[in-house]
Amino acid sequence: YRIFLVVLAAIISALNIKMFVQSGNLFPGGFTGLTILLQHISQKYFSVHIPYSPCIILMNAIPLIISFRTIGKHFALYSCIMIIIGSVLVDIIPDIAITQDVLLAAVFGGIISAFSAYLCLRAGASGGGTDLLAILISEKYARDSWRQIFISNAIILCTAGFLFGWDRALYSLVFQYVAMQLITALYKRYQKVTLYIITNNAEELYHIISDTTNHDATLFKGVGCYSGEMRDLLYSVVSGEDLPSVIKKIREKDSAAFINVVRSEQLLGRFYIHPND
Repeated sequence: YRIFLVVLAAIISALNIKMFVQSGNLFPGGFTGLTILLQHISQKYFSVHIPYSPCIILMNAIPLIISFRTIGKHFALYSCIMIIIGSVLVDIIPDIAITQDVLLAAVFGGIISAFSAYLCLRAGASGGGTDLLAILISEKYARDSWRQIFISNAIILCTAGFLFGWDRALYSLVFQYVAMQLITALYKRYQKVTLYIITNNAEELYHIISDTTNHDATLFKGVGCYSGEMRDLLYSVVSGEDLPSVIKKIREKDSAAFINVVRSEQLLGRFYIHPND
C-alpha cells in the first residue's frame, strides 16, 4: 500500500512538472524549483542542458541521510523511491502543455503538487526537497513548519525574478501559496487541537482519548449553571490527525457529550507524536 501511494505520487508529481510547471515557466519551491532555476541559468548563459534527475537526487542526498538517522529507515527508503522515480520520469516524459494561461497553470499546478505531497505523507514518506526539511523540523520541534518553508522559498523566487522576469516569479508565488495552503488543510499530523468535553461519562471518554491517541487528559469538576447539577469537564490536547476518529468514538459512546474543539497555536511541554516508522 505504501509503495503504491509513493509510486502514484511520483507519477503525479512528474506529470505536474511537465504539464503545468514547465508550460507556465514556473519555479516551484524547494529543490524542484532550485533545479529548474539551475537548468534555466545553464541553458541561457552557458548553453548547457542539465538533466533533472541527477541534480535533484544529489540535492536530496544529505536530507535523506539525516532523515534516515532521525526519522526512520522506512521513511527514508520510501522517500528515496519517490525522489528517484519522480525525477527519472521528469527526464523521460515529454512536455505536455495543458494550458497556455500562466495563472491557470500556477493554480492547478499548486493543487496537484499539494495532492502529490499529501499522498507521500500518507504513505509515511516525503517527496524530498523542502518538504523533507519541513518534516525534519516538525519532528524535532513537534509543530507545523510548512509556512516557514514557504517563506524560505522566497530566495529562489527573488533570484528567478531578477534573472528571468518578475511576472513568472509572482506566478510561481501563487503556485507555492496554493500548494502550501492545501497541504496545511489536508495534512494535520503536526497540528494540535484542544478538546473541552462536558460529560457524565468522564472515565469512559478518557479511555477513548488515551487508547486512540496515546494522550492523557485532565478532569475538572463543575456545576451546570442552568441545571445546577454536577458536571465533569475533560481537557486534552490531541493531534489534528487523530481528531476525527476521537470525535467519532466519543459521539458513539456518549451522544449527549458537549465537545468544544479549539485550534492550539502554541504548545509548550511534552507532546506525543506517532512515529513515522
